[in-house]
Parts: sequence; C-alpha cells; structure tokens
Amino acid sequence: MAQQADVIILGVGTGGEDLGLRLAGADFDVLGIQEGLLGGECAYWACIPSKMMVRAGNLVQEARRMDGVAGTVDVHPDWTPVATRIRTEASGGWDDSVAFARWEAKGARFVRGRGRFTGPRTVAVGDQAFTARLGVVIATGSSPVIPDIPGLAETGYWTSHDAVQAEELPGSLVVLGGGATGVEMAQVFARFGVDVTIVEAADRLVRGEEPEASDALASALTAEGVTVRTGAMAVAAERSADGVTLTLEGGDTVSAERLLVAVGRTVRLEGLGLEAAGIDLSSGVVPVDDELRVADGVWALGDVTGKGLYTHVALYQARIVEAGIRGQKIEPADYRAVPRATFSDPEIASVGMTEATARAAGIDVAVTTKSVPATFRGWLQGPGNLGLIKLVADRGTDVLVGATAVGPHGGEVLGMLSLAVHAGVPLSELRSMVYAFPSFHGAIGEALGAYARGLQDVLDPSGDRSLW
Repeated sequence: MAQQADVIILGVGTGGEDLGLRLAGADFDVLGIQEGLLGGECAYWACIPSKMMVRAGNLVQEARRMDGVAGTVDVHPDWTPVATRIRTEASGGWDDSVAFARWEAKGARFVRGRGRFTGPRTVAVGDQAFTARLGVVIATGSSPVIPDIPGLAETGYWTSHDAVQAEELPGSLVVLGGGATGVEMAQVFARFGVDVTIVEAADRLVRGEEPEASDALASALTAEGVTVRTGAMAVAAERSADGVTLTLEGGDTVSAERLLVAVGRTVRLEGLGLEAAGIDLSSGVVPVDDELRVADGVWALGDVTGKGLYTHVALYQARIVEAGIRGQKIEPADYRAVPRATFSDPEIASVGMTEATARAAGIDVAVTTKSVPATFRGWLQGPGNLGLIKLVADRGTDVLVGATAVGPHGGEVLGMLSLAVHAGVPLSELRSMVYAFPSFHGAIGEALGAYARGLQDVLDPSGDRSLW
C-alpha cells in the first residue's frame, strides 16, 4: 500500500528544502526524498564553504597589499584554520542532523534515497511507494561534469567536493576549467602557496561574461603567479609517480601533484523515471512553463529547469512553486534580471545580457565602460582596484538590458544595476540620482556621466569607452 503525502519533493537541496519548510509550516503534509545530505550542494560543498575559502584567500592577499599603503607585514598563510572552519561552521562535518532536525520540527517527513516516478503522482524509493495528493516537485539539482578524456578516470582527480574537503594542500595543482568554480578555486589555492595552472578550452576565462571581465581576471591571476592556458583542449590524462599529467591538443603537457576537474555541471535526471510521468526530456532539462509546472500535479525548480544553475534562482522558483501548490496568485517567472557572480578577485558580477548577446538579439545597443582605477573610489583604493563598470542599454527604449561590475565588492555594486534591469529604469533616472561619494557604486554614476565632466577629468580615463 502506497503511503500518502500532500506534496512529495524529489531532491531536498537549497530550493527543495526552502519549499518544504514553507509548505510544512503552512500545515501541508510534506515528504522530502534526498539521496545525499539534506540541504544539498550549496550548504555543504558549494556556496557556503567555497566562499569561506575565498574570504580566507582575500584576507591573505589584502595583507600582502599593505606595503606602501599602511606599513609592512610578513604574511604566513596557513590552510589549517580554513579547513577547520569549513568543517565546524559550514558543513558540520558533512552531517545534516541540524538540517534534519529543522525539517522535522516543521512536521515534514524525510526519506533518504533515490526517488523515481512510477506514475504521474507516484514515487518509489527502493521498495517503498508514495503517492502525492497535490503534486510532486522535481528538485534534484546538478552534479559536476566529468569530461570524456582518455585516462582521466585513473588519475584520482578532484572535483569541487574534494577541494572543499581538503585538509592539506598539494604543492601544485592543475585546474581543468576556467569557469566560476575553476577560477575561484585556483586563486584561493594559489594564495595559500600552491603552484596553480588553469587549463581552459575556450579562448578566455569565464567565457559567459564580458570579454573585458575575462581580461581583467586573467591579468589579476597572472600577476599572482597563476599560469593561465586558454584555448587549450585536454586530450589525454595520465597518473604518474609525481602526480598527474594532462596532454593538450597540439602535444603540450601540463603536470601537477593534483588535478581539479571544474568544467561545469550537468542536471541530475538519471534514474528518476520521468517517462513514467509523461515528461519529455528531449531538451536535456525538465521543461517548465512560467509557473514552473511540468504537467498536471508536477512542478520543477532549481538546476533541473535549465534557467540558471544558481542557488538564488532555485529559491526564487521555490516561491513560485509554493504559490502554485497553495492555489495562490502567481507572478510568472521572469529571468531577465538574474544576477551572476564569480567571487574571484576582482569580483565579476553581472546581470541581464552581455553586449554580444544583446547585439545577437537584434538590439540597437548603447554601451559605456568605466575603468575602476579611473574612478574616485578605485583611485583611493590603491592596490586591488582592478576592474570596470560596463553598461549595455537599448538605445530605442533608453533602459539597461545588461550590466557588469568588475572589481572590489562587484557583487554588491551589482545590486542597483540588477534592480535597474529588472524594473526597466530609464537611463535618465539613473543619471538624475545622487550617488554617495566616494563609493564603488558611485562608479555607475561616473560611467553614466552623472558627475560633472571637469571633476571626472581629474582622473586618468584610460580604458574607458562610450557609445552613448
């Protein structure tokens, strides 16, 4: 006999957990099914512990920047407190008992295992069967992509999970992949004394961002001693007595004590039996409408929807799914202003379209960039002020369709720009604002020409560009 629940959530990562707690708190009978730790990637291996690593690396680098600004200091990085903090404060030793207690306190139920559909609203976990009265939510997330490279499986490579759990650092590391995860990890480990090489098949790092952002990041990493190999396709891997060797297209080799594979993530749909629920997977993701519905009585949220592999997207979607299940008014999903952030140094934060994607969409774009070192706060910052503000507007409507903030606190500077893209704020409104002086977000006003030109010319405007 199948057990009953109001709502079954397949995958209790960040989005699934948030949804389950909300529904259980509203007296819905919720059953969560999760193969791994309750709370998923973000809490235990991704957002939280990785940003602890980034914070530690930034402290090390800031101390090194004291020379000539605030005295001198001998910096002696030590990985031990970083690893200890991750275990005690972030992951809880990779134990989800606290999350489980929070889940149960709301009255929700939990089954650990891999759930699979056996019908439109029926799910099995092993030999247990469950039926949802209101519906099933698919929120199984994503996992690291492991490329099909001959010999890779025998190398004992790391994924981000292994990197986050490392108690001791290797002497050298090759990072395969120059996306957000790859560059964040590479920079952190380099700051703690590891000899790091990044191997990226594309012609630049963080290829989904503006080219100027890629250039700024590559310059910063190179200045810190990281070897950056772009346009480099790995075609073979081999384990040796000294570590791992990657053979690149063309015959070059790169060797290190350890190899970190960080080429991206793929949605986790295998073994879910989605065909039994009549779900078409020809697109490679779970197809959803703008209310996150997949079929009658089935919703999906998070990475599996293909709308953005970000925790904040999953949390945003969880609210929409909650409204649908509760029969409340639903504001359709709007992904025009989804913020992105790479927590490298300089930080790269962006929202909406890049200049290239806007042009490809047929938009008559107006573009301006402002070099952060050529802004007042950037100039005052001294060391560590590399970056730029780039604004992409629709010339016809006079509103921003995309923006990028590269530099110190880039993710925080982006907040105002995200609102502007989301709300369609006219450029005239942005120009008329009063910006705090001197502030990093004030660079937006400088890029827009909101300050008097005579005052701006105090600083070197080299690297600036405007097509307004």
